[in-house]
Amino acid sequence: MTDKKTGMAKGLANYGDAGFSLFLRKAFIKAMGYSDDALDRPVIGITNTYSGFNACHRNVPDIIEAVKRGVMLAGGLPIEFPIVSIHEAFSHPTSMFLRNLMSMDTEEMVRAQPMDASVLIGGCDKTVPALLMGAASADIPSILTVTGPMITGSHRGERLGACTDCRRLWGQHRAGEIDEREIEEINGKLAPGAGTCMVMGTASTMALVSEAMGMMLPGGASIPAVHADRLRHAEATGARAVELAAEGLKPTEIMTKESMANAVRVLQAVGGSTNGIVHLAAIAGRLGFDLDMEDLDRMGAETPVLVDLKPSGSHYMEDLFKAGGLTTVLREIEHMMNTDCVTVSGKTLAENIAEAPASWPQDVVRSLDNPIHSGGGLRRLRGNLAPGGAIIKQAAATEELLQHTGPAVVFSSLADMAERLDSPELDVMPDSVLVLQNAGPKGAPGMPEAGYIPIPKKLAAQGVKDMVRISDARMSGTAFGSIVLHISPEAAVGGPLGLVQDGDLVKLDVAAGTIDVLLSEDELQQRKAVWKAPEHIGAKRGYEKLYFDEVLQAEDGCDFNFLRAHPRDKPVS
Repeated sequence: MTDKKTGMAKGLANYGDAGFSLFLRKAFIKAMGYSDDALDRPVIGITNTYSGFNACHRNVPDIIEAVKRGVMLAGGLPIEFPIVSIHEAFSHPTSMFLRNLMSMDTEEMVRAQPMDASVLIGGCDKTVPALLMGAASADIPSILTVTGPMITGSHRGERLGACTDCRRLWGQHRAGEIDEREIEEINGKLAPGAGTCMVMGTASTMALVSEAMGMMLPGGASIPAVHADRLRHAEATGARAVELAAEGLKPTEIMTKESMANAVRVLQAVGGSTNGIVHLAAIAGRLGFDLDMEDLDRMGAETPVLVDLKPSGSHYMEDLFKAGGLTTVLREIEHMMNTDCVTVSGKTLAENIAEAPASWPQDVVRSLDNPIHSGGGLRRLRGNLAPGGAIIKQAAATEELLQHTGPAVVFSSLADMAERLDSPELDVMPDSVLVLQNAGPKGAPGMPEAGYIPIPKKLAAQGVKDMVRISDARMSGTAFGSIVLHISPEAAVGGPLGLVQDGDLVKLDVAAGTIDVLLSEDELQQRKAVWKAPEHIGAKRGYEKLYFDEVLQAEDGCDFNFLRAHPRDKPVS
């Protein structure tokens, strides 16, 4: 039943006497020092996602103060409240395992506590999609802002950025090109301040696509975490939240099929993270529709990669900010966008673009006739290895490996890979295809960013920089290489990936959009007949049980089936 009340009278605790419930609530909120005048104003809830484990959110307290200032200047009452905070490097077994928990926390706390609108503060990879998933389900007026990207570091005159350069330099260390002393020196320079990774990783990707779909005020995606504009944007976000409370503009009116298509278009144009597809699919499921994977390929064919940022290019997010941010990209592809979509600003996307400052000469965002990569950043693959689909970030792959056939070197789990990958006895050649099984949503569990399988040490020492690697895992948006991800159904639920054996020929043909193992259907069925699921698939208690019972495959965003607006008839295995 919809609650028509506002402010402190909204969503009262149920004591059987509404008058007493409001009386009691006011008694306790006055213990916080609020006056009756303050309590009569629109209440704007602010998600506090700060954590001592989360460097990406180190500046959240400052952002909250700026949001509060904006709320109060607009005549509202700001009240912050804590929710789950997730950092990629501090979440066992993986941050993706906890994303749905954070979305549930967001949904329930927004719904349970009296607020007329909410300000969502995200940053590190899974926090932005979790907040948007929760906001879509709760569906009260909400607006997003982000912590912003880090500034770049420097090592012996070389500009560094987490975490593309983390991976590149660690690879050089594994190959013996960087010694122990220097890698420790580098370690202190890769992340020199607060904020998210300053390359086109998942955090940057989700910030940009969130702005594109209209859930963030214009310009907010690329402002560096330490920049004064970050706080000014937060203040404007707070002020706009008060207006949203009065207007009643809800997330489901902003995040539509058309605005989601805008997000996918921008995902392709910026060379965004493969994770963006999983998260957008999850958000779409909360809104009541499926993300159109056919559109992903169609838009990819139409939309070249225009943003020259690592890992597909050479610049960093602060350079995109200096080049004009997302607006500079939108002006290149405006004719491909659904520009009549309403955004959280209350204006259409077309109006936002028109009102932004004029563009200026820069070398970060390319023109359509001079792209970084043609044919789209991401490509969907199908084939007998991936009946439910797979993804490759072709813009960050080695061109000559985009069509490749080679013998499989199979790792049956993350533990198996860790044990054998660097063994001198590993039977692997540069043309081998590295296959990782049981690293998907249930197999790992949590679909970790393990798809970026390191080059075996003995090949790295020979100068091998890239190989075809396939798995049911994800990889960081900061990673690069000829890597096929999100293979569905995953190995742990009986997908064909789990049937591949050492020496089987695997064929990748990105131009054709296919990934296959060169085995007959009869052979695959014979192997399936003797296949056994990993013992760990399932749990007896707690969140882990809920996760195994309800998590869906990658094409459904790895969301929980019961959280979708329209659950599948039965959980997808």
